[in-house]
Amino acid sequence: MEFIADFHIHSKYSRATSRDMDIHHLAEWAKLKGITLMGTGDFTHHLWLEELKANLTDLGNGLFKYQDTCFILTTEISSIYSKNGKGYRIHNMVFCPSFKTADKINATLSRYGNLASDGRPILGLDAAEIARIVFDIDENCMVVPGHIWTPWFSLFGSMSGFNRIEDCFEAQTPKIFALETGLSSDPAMNWRLSALDRFTLVSNSDSHSPSKIGREANVFDCELDYQTIREVLKTKDKKRFLYTIEFFPEEGKYHFDGHRLCGIRFSPKETKAHNGKCPTCGKSVTVGVVNRVEQLADRPEGYEPSNAIPFKNLVPLVEIIAEAKGVAKTSVVVEREYRSLVAKFGTEFEILLKAQPEQLRKGLPLKIAEGVLRVRQGKISVKAGFDGEYGIVSVLQNEEKTSSEGEKQLSLF
Repeated sequence: MEFIADFHIHSKYSRATSRDMDIHHLAEWAKLKGITLMGTGDFTHHLWLEELKANLTDLGNGLFKYQDTCFILTTEISSIYSKNGKGYRIHNMVFCPSFKTADKINATLSRYGNLASDGRPILGLDAAEIARIVFDIDENCMVVPGHIWTPWFSLFGSMSGFNRIEDCFEAQTPKIFALETGLSSDPAMNWRLSALDRFTLVSNSDSHSPSKIGREANVFDCELDYQTIREVLKTKDKKRFLYTIEFFPEEGKYHFDGHRLCGIRFSPKETKAHNGKCPTCGKSVTVGVVNRVEQLADRPEGYEPSNAIPFKNLVPLVEIIAEAKGVAKTSVVVEREYRSLVAKFGTEFEILLKAQPEQLRKGLPLKIAEGVLRVRQGKISVKAGFDGEYGIVSVLQNEEKTSSEGEKQLSLF
């Protein structure tokens, strides 16, 4: 069966998350979006784990269910540690097939830090050691490095990461078979590194509020059970892993370099011209994802490996509605329109991905229909995100609008 999965989210027990990040609201929004399988997030937090055990029905195949939505046990662990005289900050997702395994992982990791302090616990453990602990408990677990290019907390982060995955995971490296690209990069950027060819690239929302689940996701055509999904990811099976759903990476908040406090947004070329310094305050700019990919790449832009999983760039429907109406995407007007249109078409992804143009023009307000079609064609402009600021997407602007390095027009399809 074909289904959409979003594996990486956070519960209401993580910092800076909505109080609505609970099972009921996640299931409600998964149905609106058209998502069949959700990661639970945060199974390392005792209170959230209690809620999961109380509310989810065990399907007996490594997955769990609440109403119409299936769940897979996931968490994210932040490792902050020193290695060979240098400090690292790495985020890793952990998938496990049972509450029994989750309990064992929690019991072991609790010896190294306070799991109750945050839904995403911070441990002073080497990422390789965390992977070893998890795999020793259950070899069917999956460890997936999270948002691997984010500057401050990731495998390849410019401020906190490594240049090679082997240097991070050492002897555990062969057991790692999937990587999360993050909002500020898409698969095409990752294809420029030949060292990543063997890994399956996944995309997830990393959502902190229910309405943002599915902003990045994965589309499978396989049996809905843990071991099958694990096998598809491990073998990079293009017949069963159809494509990923992506942000336009320019919209991600670490795409370009810059210094948020001074409002400085730089392309890699501009950063080089300024010797990596902010011209306003003289401090070093935060080196973003494009620049970091360029540093490590051994292939030109546009290269596509033969075993690459395809992807589709989308803009969330609420952003299209907000631009069409000229109001903030958080406004009540936008949510009312969103729910009305989704009720008409069934799900958000039916509108964004599947409905025929004539159906869209007939069933949506004209501007919104045009916005959806322009996104499908890649005809948008984005003012690139930088140093923690999301990029600004324009879907309905004049096509002849002048572009600059910080604001580029895209035509990707």
